Amino acid sequence: MKKEQKIIYYQDELNDEFAGDNIQAKRIDGNYRYLREDWLGKLSHVFWYRIVAIPLARLYMKLHFHHKIVGGEVLQQAADTGYFLYGNHTHFMADALIPTMASLPKEAYVIVHPNNVSMPVLGRITPSLGALPLPDDMDAAKHFVDAVSTCIDRKKCVMIYPEAHIWPFYTDIRPFADTSFRYPVQKKVPVFCLTNTYQKGRSEKTPQIVTYIDGPFYPDESLPVKQQKRKLRDQVYNTMKERAKNNTMTMIRYEKADKIPEGKS
Repeated sequence: MKKEQKIIYYQDELNDEFAGDNIQAKRIDGNYRYLREDWLGKLSHVFWYRIVAIPLARLYMKLHFHHKIVGGEVLQQAADTGYFLYGNHTHFMADALIPTMASLPKEAYVIVHPNNVSMPVLGRITPSLGALPLPDDMDAAKHFVDAVSTCIDRKKCVMIYPEAHIWPFYTDIRPFADTSFRYPVQKKVPVFCLTNTYQKGRSEKTPQIVTYIDGPFYPDESLPVKQQKRKLRDQVYNTMKERAKNNTMTMIRYEKADKIPEGKS
């Protein structure tokens, strides 16, 4: 008998969260160190990022999802500069691993929710993997912006998930604000987008993830800052919407409801 498809009911595309991790996020204040510049911090970063994360990411994504990247060569146009990469947020594990592979040979730093650095064991490792948690106060905000700027100045990739909330296996692109596009406008660097799609593969239970990379898009300095952000946002959003048409497998159906049925997500 064919398994009944899971349905998730939602009300707010901008704010509903379905990660289901139930992690108590720690407060990211002015004492949080975003970039470990001491020798031990640098050594930890090399070990966890280069020696552990990259090989395991490739192995897991290839074996489990038969992962494929399409268009990755466009990133070569930013070989001599840092850049921002935007993507859809649809899988707790894949979303952490794919930027690491897509950005090679550059390192990827990922802007994340504080949950990602609050887990009992893994939370101690994720900072060494390039996690940049969103700040909770003004002092932390200054350090956060400085860290993002430093990564770009060092010609790294900074990954942003503008949808902000995880919707597992979602096959469309949710609306998102232009707030995070202030970073490439301020730094005057290129923007690329990454769209993960779920396509029919060898198994009916597990889709193949095919990642499309597009760009570059550049801030239009002939426009006011506010319009530059909006233009970049629209270019990325429209490109991702077009790529999302390549989804061929629906693992979970999402339905909008004025009132969530009792006992349902």
